[in-house]
Amino acid sequence: MPNPAKQAVTSALASDKAAALALTPVSRETEARLDRYVDLLLEWQAKTNLVAPSTLPSLWTRHIADSLQLLSIAPSAKTWADLGSGGGFPGVVLACALAGTPGAMVHLVERNAKKAAFLREALRVTNSPGQVHLSDIGDSVDRITGPVDCVTARAVAPLHQLIGFAEPLVRKGAKALFLKGQDVEAELTEATKYWNIKPQLHSSRTGGHGWIVELDKIERRRQPATAHGTSA
Repeated sequence: MPNPAKQAVTSALASDKAAALALTPVSRETEARLDRYVDLLLEWQAKTNLVAPSTLPSLWTRHIADSLQLLSIAPSAKTWADLGSGGGFPGVVLACALAGTPGAMVHLVERNAKKAAFLREALRVTNSPGQVHLSDIGDSVDRITGPVDCVTARAVAPLHQLIGFAEPLVRKGAKALFLKGQDVEAELTEATKYWNIKPQLHSSRTGGHGWIVELDKIERRRQPATAHGTSA
């Protein structure tokens, strides 16, 4: 018997995909890889919560186009590190888009074993260049060998924590691109208590109140000394 709920999601996804690819156009080869990725995600979503169920009808614009837009900010980047990849945003999406780029690699860091298994399967079925690191974000930097062009994170942790995780990679030359929501100004205010940064903000192409925080340099802020001359 037909499943009305599933049919409704399928119908919504078709129009949402067209809207997403109008915002962030890709090659036919990349589109085919993304189609396989979406099919796999919908299959796994039934048993493992990879994305919020309410966002499924807008999966293409809410998650895929949101991830693809990072490529326009760092068009020459080949090696990416995605911290807290979860359901694969932006990591797997970037890997799908970079599959035809010689030397491309996306490091996917995920602490949840089920989600890490999904990420490995997503890379396999899409034949995309990536490596999954099953570890806490704080332990991931040591596991990533070689230079990294960009480090990303989406819906993982407050900005001041993400900056701390990314700092070792940025110190070695990586650009940080963090996808954030409408509270970005408050998060930046909090982050500047701990870090000297000069963020560049990019408004999300996908509408809403999304932002991309771009950082090319991160320095830990010196904490003021106490009256006794020790660090606070």
